[in-house]
Amino acid sequence: MPVADDAAAIAPAITQLRHAIHRAPEIGLDLPGTQRKVLDFLAGLPLEITTGSALSSVTAVLRGAGADHGGPVVLLRGDMDALPVTELTGLDYASQTEGAMHACGHDLHTAMLAGAARLLAARQHELPGTVVFMFQPGEEGLAGARHMIEEGVLDAAGQRPDAAYALHVFSADVPTGVVSTRPGPMLASSQVLEVTVHGHGGHASIPYRSADPIPAACEMVTALQTMVTRRFDIFDPVVITVGCFHAGTASNIIPDQASFEATVRTFSPAAWDRVRESALAMVTSIASAHGLTVTAGFRDGYPVTVNDEAEVRFAAGVATGLLGEAGCVIQANPLTGAEDFSFVLEQVPGAFLSLGACPPGTDPETAPTNHAADAVFDDSVLATGTALYAELALQRLAAGG
Repeated sequence: MPVADDAAAIAPAITQLRHAIHRAPEIGLDLPGTQRKVLDFLAGLPLEITTGSALSSVTAVLRGAGADHGGPVVLLRGDMDALPVTELTGLDYASQTEGAMHACGHDLHTAMLAGAARLLAARQHELPGTVVFMFQPGEEGLAGARHMIEEGVLDAAGQRPDAAYALHVFSADVPTGVVSTRPGPMLASSQVLEVTVHGHGGHASIPYRSADPIPAACEMVTALQTMVTRRFDIFDPVVITVGCFHAGTASNIIPDQASFEATVRTFSPAAWDRVRESALAMVTSIASAHGLTVTAGFRDGYPVTVNDEAEVRFAAGVATGLLGEAGCVIQANPLTGAEDFSFVLEQVPGAFLSLGACPPGTDPETAPTNHAADAVFDDSVLATGTALYAELALQRLAAGG
């Protein structure tokens, strides 16, 4: 039976797993409930399973008929963590945990990867090599992939993977069931700029008797936006977005300090080096001009997610064979989102692929995006993603190392 048919046959079980994970979202590196659901779904399969020490990861190794003869190794990754978002979808399987939601579709990734493990385990005798299933916590800002690499996921099969693949669903922008990818930079690097402006508090009615940090911090926010448009090449883009700003406790009190954090996205080392130097110089100069001091620095984030050109051609061919010519598109430009699968792709050639999961009847151009409290991901793509994961492994192992 074709892989797609098998995926359709187990779709109810995959959907049930997805809904169970969605109802009980967990945030960060410690996901004991999600880990247990994955382990229960994989129980009884011919897998070598290990769990993480520093995080609630699951690594499952499936050795095929060719594994004893040094056959190739393929790694498939699915992330498992949720976001600190209060869900507003109204779904009957909506989050039952206040302040947590699978608003980025990681519940689908986990269910699809677990489904692929079942499909491939049923074809163990056909596999001329080994598949490593990487169930990863902490993608949302905590570098769970890096932690799993440090704990040995890339060596779980006894040899490094020849190729690695990850799927990511999108509630908007990409049509339902359509795969999108590109060679080279696929996603931006992500760093966090942290700034605290130090002043001296006092009564708001006599600001000249204080050193007000708020106007200086506001000036820094607008100056950073101007800097992006005037000091950087639009063909090597930079994005700076201030996502949080904190200052003061009451309208009649000038606070001692004001602070903000900004996400910084770049696609090249040169742009990143220049952003770092320029941003720090700018906030320091503005603080000085206001007679204030500033503490500023960058918190490490994720490197650029770079797809291997040959692996993209291969993955696009697999997707096209599974979904038809219209089912896979090569996108013209990278996305400004960031992904810690980049740490895997720094060491293993592979490809990161998008999969549209916009609900039927909803316009992808206007649907709520990933990370929105009302973002909805359609269950119909679960079988598609499961089959695609499985086909990527089957055909890549057949192609050899």
